[in-house]
Amino acid sequence: MTDTDRHIFEPDGRAIPYVDEGAGPALVLIPGKGIDPVHLGTLAHVILEEDFRIVRVGSRHSGADEGTTLLEAAQDVVDVMDHLGIADAWVGGHAFGGTIARAVARAHHDRVNGVLLLAVEADVPAEAELAPDIPVLVLQGGDDEVTPPANGEALRESAPGLVSVVTIDGAGHLFAATHAGETAAVIEDYLDWD
Repeated sequence: MTDTDRHIFEPDGRAIPYVDEGAGPALVLIPGKGIDPVHLGTLAHVILEEDFRIVRVGSRHSGADEGTTLLEAAQDVVDVMDHLGIADAWVGGHAFGGTIARAVARAHHDRVNGVLLLAVEADVPAEAELAPDIPVLVLQGGDDEVTPPANGEALRESAPGLVSVVTIDGAGHLFAATHAGETAAVIEDYLDWD
């Protein structure tokens, strides 16, 4: 991917960066807070090889995300989905991006087929509590010290049968980049979009 693949969607004066690649079932990925959508590019490109459509949505530009609420960030994701004609998708993210994905699922239940959490944050606000009846796949690095594996295990215990957890041994917080092949294989197997 090059910088030319990155687009800016500007509804109501908001500058929301995004990358849209591939064709097939849609998976929307959200990087951590304030991180450009190119951050999840390595993982996205591995998943693209299996005929997925991957949309990466970043935070608002010009420092505007400093005052952006969680629900506003979730609405930004839905607005990009609308802009691209995506009626529903799996929505996921890394760290705070996963918290945004959870808020999208809670506020826009009918738009989300499932939630993918890469490195789960603990103690999320009520707007990001798990949405009822939406499956959740948690991937976590076994050696992650920023968002430790205990966070994913606690989430599974809070919603047995709804949350599946896979730990990637030897992986740290940035496992989506450092272990992209292994991470993508778990996602592809779980979604079973063959």
